[in-house]
Amino acid sequence: MEHRIIGPGPYRATKLWNETIELFRAGMPQRRHRVHFKTYDKCFTASEAVDCLHELLQCNQNFGPEVTRNQTVQLLKKFQKNHVIEDVKGRWGREDFEDNGCLYRFPPTSPLKPYPRRPQYGMEPVPFPKWAEKESPAPQGRVPVKPIVMNSEMWYKRHSIAIGEVPVCRLVYRRELSPADVEEIWRSKTLSHLQKILGLDSLNDVMDAKLVHGKHIVHNVYNINKQNIVVLEDKSKELPHWLLSAMKCLANWPNCSDLKQPMYLGFEKDVFKTIADYYSYLQEPLLTFQLFDVFVNVLGLLHRKLIAIEALQVCCLLLPSENRRKLQLLMRMMARMSLNREMPPLCDTVGNRALVVQTFSRCILRSKEEADLGELLSTKLVTFMMDNYQDILSVPITLKNAVEDYVFHQRRVQIKYPGADTDATIHPTIPQPQMSHSNSHEYEYQKTNKPQDPLKVLLEDIITNKQLSSKEKKKRLKQFQRSHPEIYKERFPTPESEASLFPEKMSLKSQLSFFTLKRPFQPFQRTRSFRM
Repeated sequence: MEHRIIGPGPYRATKLWNETIELFRAGMPQRRHRVHFKTYDKCFTASEAVDCLHELLQCNQNFGPEVTRNQTVQLLKKFQKNHVIEDVKGRWGREDFEDNGCLYRFPPTSPLKPYPRRPQYGMEPVPFPKWAEKESPAPQGRVPVKPIVMNSEMWYKRHSIAIGEVPVCRLVYRRELSPADVEEIWRSKTLSHLQKILGLDSLNDVMDAKLVHGKHIVHNVYNINKQNIVVLEDKSKELPHWLLSAMKCLANWPNCSDLKQPMYLGFEKDVFKTIADYYSYLQEPLLTFQLFDVFVNVLGLLHRKLIAIEALQVCCLLLPSENRRKLQLLMRMMARMSLNREMPPLCDTVGNRALVVQTFSRCILRSKEEADLGELLSTKLVTFMMDNYQDILSVPITLKNAVEDYVFHQRRVQIKYPGADTDATIHPTIPQPQMSHSNSHEYEYQKTNKPQDPLKVLLEDIITNKQLSSKEKKKRLKQFQRSHPEIYKERFPTPESEASLFPEKMSLKSQLSFFTLKRPFQPFQRTRSFRM
């Protein structure tokens, strides 16, 4: 029976558990054993089980060659507790399995776990704020807003500027975004991005999105120092000073010039044990219990390194700020220790790299029940994170730019025309009035007359828009003059005020011909454009 790579999806840990059991049962040799003058058929010794399962796990791409023999023994203890195996006398339910010659066998009943019926957390897939529902594309997993089918009248109103008229319009000022609104946008966009990376139809089966707080995401993105490490506002949640000194000592070994304690033979081992003891007493792992399934799903992407790094970047943004800071400091120390050739061996049986992973993997990631493959999965994930910690624990630029652009869009002014849908609007950028020494009338008008009427604001936008060419600006002003002569006359009471808009190129003749109002009756009317 060949193993297969189990990718992201609901109940990934359970699938891995069941597949491991099936492979173990299919590959474990069973034969007759004689102990104390008694013969037992179809059984195997504990050491034989360790040998078989250890080789199986190391060859399995879902776990990898980093799996140790001790971890295999721990997994077999869980197998005995969950009645995957039993001793030859039919006893199980305890974790007294040891790497020795005791006899074990497989029970006749199926040891596979059924897929749990997860409670539906009540989360709509990646909800957006209600006030923004019609102002952005529908995220993946959400029913999009039904498009509006325009008739000829609506099309005429939308494109009225192009055919020579400016209809009645109104400015819509989007509501001012509060900090809570911005946090909700970050939360929704981050969850949508994570769902897309993992390739899931919904995040309901892998996490409770109600427990994800937008304030943590915003803090993790913007409150960082030059090393991209989170800076906490509440100093009471900071790591103890003595622990920071100890971690800094091992991270920079043997250059510990700021360390005041005297150094002695074996000093580095005592410092390492002190750090390990502190992290071993954490009540919850740094990646939290609620995000366990999410990180386990990322393990299915490790064969695609860049995608796995991006997924872990987003997942780590969901952490509480104090957890993210502790993780960043711990990962930095672990990575430097694993690559430091000057660091003396901290253990006689394993190397420093394997030691730091085995020591801290449980405090970084573990399941709440601890009755599955949590230790093996955490070892594989922590190894990958340690090797790529600088990229993983940095802010994902793509996500940051996308959210910031969306927030900026929500704060812009809209000009809406009757009959046009929400998305079919023009979004002008209205610059602030500026004083010009060559145009005293412009400055006095902007200073004393702050337009409140939407048409006046529209006229000011045409006047002050520096992106328009002179030809295009003249065309739009002429259109506005024909449609709203009273407002135009109020804005430009004299020919001098009109001419001041184009002082460098416009002659007196062109001023008179361009800005003179049309007569009420003309023998020839300009043919309206039929361009679509």
